[in-house]
Amino acid sequence: MYNILVVDDDKDMQGNIVEILEGADFTVDTADNGEEAVRLAAETMFDLVLLDLIMPGMGGMEALPMIKRECPNTKVIMITAFSTIDNAVEAMRKGADDYITKPFKINELMMAVKKCLEEAKFMDCKAVLAMDDTFNSLANSIRREILILVNRGGKLKFMDICRKLGIEDHTKVNFHLRVLKESNLIKQDERKYYLLSRSGKKAIDCLQVVKTSI
Repeated sequence: MYNILVVDDDKDMQGNIVEILEGADFTVDTADNGEEAVRLAAETMFDLVLLDLIMPGMGGMEALPMIKRECPNTKVIMITAFSTIDNAVEAMRKGADDYITKPFKINELMMAVKKCLEEAKFMDCKAVLAMDDTFNSLANSIRREILILVNRGGKLKFMDICRKLGIEDHTKVNFHLRVLKESNLIKQDERKYYLLSRSGKKAIDCLQVVKTSI
């Protein structure tokens, strides 16, 4: 579940954005100004911040670098009623990932939100897959296939894995399973069923992200 912060002093606009995002099953917090947004960013890890450019007190352009300093991996979309090339360039220079102009359509908002979140997920997966143990484990096609099989089956016995792989050399399968266990991508329960670990589930998700982005 993605966590999004909506920062806008216009209560009607803020409420409309919140309604749209919650209708798409996002978790949404709100702030009325830049100061409050910076404080919330220091307390909560947000996946995305929708940040109004012009607000009383601290505006979006001033709050932007502070938010990025608190949460460098958080995506930020600037919202402005005065779209100019200079504003866009300055916002991007200070760390914004995108910007939309008021008034905007629902599909325009959702397209920008989904694009930023997909980019964030891709970068997170890039970091996960670049880890030595994970990379070495997934570099082998048999091990990737084992992960996919276990993911589909939920949990599998050793002989089920051998049968589904079509590999008669059980020693080879056992070797690959050991590598995956040592990399903390799979584990065994008390009945000796193989299942994905939390890291294994994330690796599977990341493989799907990379596959669809190529």
